[in-house]
Amino acid sequence: MQVVAHLMDNAFVIPGTKIRFGLDPILGLIPGVGDTATALISFLTLMQCARRGLPRIVLARMAGNILVNTVLGALPLLGDLFSVWFKSNQRNLVLLEKHLENNKTSTTADWLFVILILIVLAAVTLTVVAASIYLLRKLFAAF
Repeated sequence: MQVVAHLMDNAFVIPGTKIRFGLDPILGLIPGVGDTATALISFLTLMQCARRGLPRIVLARMAGNILVNTVLGALPLLGDLFSVWFKSNQRNLVLLEKHLENNKTSTTADWLFVILILIVLAAVTLTVVAASIYLLRKLFAAF
């Protein structure tokens, strides 16, 4: 997960500044597809965290970070600037590292909770994609 968090949130630096960003805001510039791709990557890391036995509350916090990044990241340009600041994958890495220090295991209820969260996140992501496609069609129809 460290590699994913680095690539998605901190892989690049703006020369002459301390501002770091990753592939998340870059991919987010591609309407609909980019935000879906970044959400999918985050979903996959969430599943890995569930396999490591994170408690439901930690998974919920991680899912919340993904949800916030997906919804606000879908805003044209402003969402990408938000992603540069918010760094949801990096936030989730910190949550994972804190959990690993405590060394807890997961239960069936944890897995059911993750599945529910993934369904909600998928629905939100599909809504964002559908809205993006609708807006793009309206934009191109005007020409």
